[in-house]
Amino acid sequence: MRKLVYYVGSSIDGYIAGPDGSFDFFPLEGDHIEALIAEYPETIPGHFRDALGVNVPNRTIDTVLKGRSTYEVGLREGITNAYPHLRNLLFSRTMTSSPDPTVELVSTDPVDKVRDLKRQDGLDIWLCGGGQLAAALRSEIDVLVVKLYPVVAGKGIPLFDGEFEPQRFELKTSRTFNSGMALLTYQVGAD
Repeated sequence: MRKLVYYVGSSIDGYIAGPDGSFDFFPLEGDHIEALIAEYPETIPGHFRDALGVNVPNRTIDTVLKGRSTYEVGLREGITNAYPHLRNLLFSRTMTSSPDPTVELVSTDPVDKVRDLKRQDGLDIWLCGGGQLAAALRSEIDVLVVKLYPVVAGKGIPLFDGEFEPQRFELKTSRTFNSGMALLTYQVGAD
């Protein structure tokens, strides 16, 4: 069965983006970049793949999920499909049509949709963001991969933007880099 993987960058204080949805305060240089490209090549946006020499088939992920706010970060830059090498699902209850024919607009319950996706054949499913969608799908997340950056944001969009409902995750692997970034992989653990 396919897994839902929440692979996301976070500040030390738990923010995945600034209040406006921007995430350009996360360092885009350092010794962690090569490791991320090697381990998660599918998560490199299409418009950066050629420049970074990423020309490999999808290894572990073939579908990406985004909430409207996350999607609109790219849309403001004229990017209607940041991941053309993946099946793209955009979750929004207010949009009436997708800005790109290769991006599937989903206005139904995200939990039901993810459960349906998990039953389908394919590679894992990447929850790209944002915090509200992550909160809505928290019960379906199988793996949480946090790129913990050495940055304190102070305010912004939290990793999970929902109700207070403590849930245990078990740390499976951790790696630190000279850049100060830590790559933490968790699986759902016992409560």
